[in-house]
Amino acid sequence: MRRAGLVVARALQEMTSAVRPGMTTAEVDAIAVEVLAREGAKSSFLGYEPGYGVPPYPNVTCLSVNDEVVHGIPSQRVLQDGDLLSIDFGAIVEGYHGDAARSVGVGELEPLVSRLNAATRDSLWAGIAAAKLGNRIGDISAAIESSLRRAGRYGIVREYTGHGIGHSMHQPPDIPNVGRAKQGPIIERGMCLAIEPMATLGRHHVQTREDQWTVATVDGSTGSHWENTITLTKQGWWVLTELDGGEAALGKLGLPFGPLSD
Repeated sequence: MRRAGLVVARALQEMTSAVRPGMTTAEVDAIAVEVLAREGAKSSFLGYEPGYGVPPYPNVTCLSVNDEVVHGIPSQRVLQDGDLLSIDFGAIVEGYHGDAARSVGVGELEPLVSRLNAATRDSLWAGIAAAKLGNRIGDISAAIESSLRRAGRYGIVREYTGHGIGHSMHQPPDIPNVGRAKQGPIIERGMCLAIEPMATLGRHHVQTREDQWTVATVDGSTGSHWENTITLTKQGWWVLTELDGGEAALGKLGLPFGPLSD
């Protein structure tokens, strides 16, 4: 899981560093293709079939711009100054998945959008902090919701959630981004969880577009999306999809960093 997470972290770093106005989303996707080839890893997303008559996913990344919250398909769309781009990426190493997302500004963001993006990122870390051994999944959900409510009047997407992860990209339990503390499955050592808040500048309602994949806000408001795959060891937290394992961010939160041997 850590090896898969490192592939994801490296790809996300390369993609976020490369994003600029005038670039197409297909060009961003091509960077991830190159990382997978270099690392000898497989894509979690390419060919993914959710069922219900939805066609297999055609790319290795989900790239969602502005009002597209998640599952945007890379294309010849040209990124513009001020766009907010969600980059969601998953990789498989020896049958184990890593999954993470970052939302990055293209050029200079408007202040409202920048604050939304920071609030969503902060809510991800609030959720991670709540994922203590012995806590319940609802504690993660409640922490994400509370963090976003404190930050502003944001819509918190309900239809899409975080999830367990391991031999499959999506495993139980679901991890909603709103909820009540002390509810749901107990968090146990060795569980791997993909925590995944999504928030908007408007209402929380979303709809799927005609391509059967792209999920966008109903009111056209901009959305932000952040995700990390984590696990809990006897020593503490380990963020599998951060290059440093989450050590720096966990330290700022006063949480013990608990990696196994890399």
